[in-house]
Amino acid sequence: MLSLLSGIFLGWSLGANDAANAFGSAVSSKMLRFWTAAVLAAVFVLLGSVLEGRAGIDTLQGLTQLTLKKATAASVAAAITVTLMTLLGLPVSTSQAVVGAILGIGFLNRQLDLSGLSKVVVCWLGTPVGGLIIAILVYKVLSEVLNRINIDLFRTDILIRLLLIVAGSYAAYALGANNVANVTAVFVGAGQISVFSATLIGGLSIALGILTFSRPVMETIGKKLVRLDPFSALIVVLAEAITVHFFTFVGVPVSTSQAVIGAVMGVGIVKGANTVSRRTLTHILFGWLLTPAIAFFIAVALYFAVNLRFIPEF
Repeated sequence: MLSLLSGIFLGWSLGANDAANAFGSAVSSKMLRFWTAAVLAAVFVLLGSVLEGRAGIDTLQGLTQLTLKKATAASVAAAITVTLMTLLGLPVSTSQAVVGAILGIGFLNRQLDLSGLSKVVVCWLGTPVGGLIIAILVYKVLSEVLNRINIDLFRTDILIRLLLIVAGSYAAYALGANNVANVTAVFVGAGQISVFSATLIGGLSIALGILTFSRPVMETIGKKLVRLDPFSALIVVLAEAITVHFFTFVGVPVSTSQAVIGAVMGVGIVKGANTVSRRTLTHILFGWLLTPAIAFFIAVALYFAVNLRFIPEF
């Protein structure tokens, strides 16, 4: 079972990187303290993992045939990729890292099943677009509701703070439900653990990452990419959560980072494009393009290295 440590490492790096997508905007807008956000995110990501994590696991384990050695190599490759991007302060797609690693192993062993890949890629492309559209719709609806309520600024501040807590908790739940497959699906495919054990172990490891190392990327999402007022922060979190939860029902793990960037762009369209830092957005997009490729080649290199045989001299 020591091989599961690679999955736990990946779950830790996922939690450290993606917690910002649930509570980063709320923390950066000073509506919520970091540790309050971290504890809430850890609790709800575990709930989402256990209650709704199965569908994504079924999708990922079908991409290639995996032995324990292959599963471990894929998991370590994805974890290294995500950790590297996290250290650079860039929110990236853990889903793309995992799929890139799985494809690398499958390519090396000539065991790729590309029938399910098109569904995954289409969902990847639809994630930021969905986040953008939903953000625009939610922004218009909620702003209209708040205008009709017609309460004073003090009560509005309290209401938005409460809504940010609810929306962030929902986003953390959706993160666990959708992304736990990235952590432990390869071990289910290798026949090492049951689906329930996979969701529980994966959820706990993601929660650990949130509690120990999620602050750096929260600062990237909340401060460097876009200057969010509390209401806009609420819109972004809600749009991201709805988008990711939708793809959970589809059964495809997607990038919460791509969903939140799409939502940020939607807010930018409503409020004016100058709210978005194009330079930071360009860096993040570059990271997205590199993520599956880096994971692919790291997985190939790792699996090749562990299977290397020395040729004796005659």
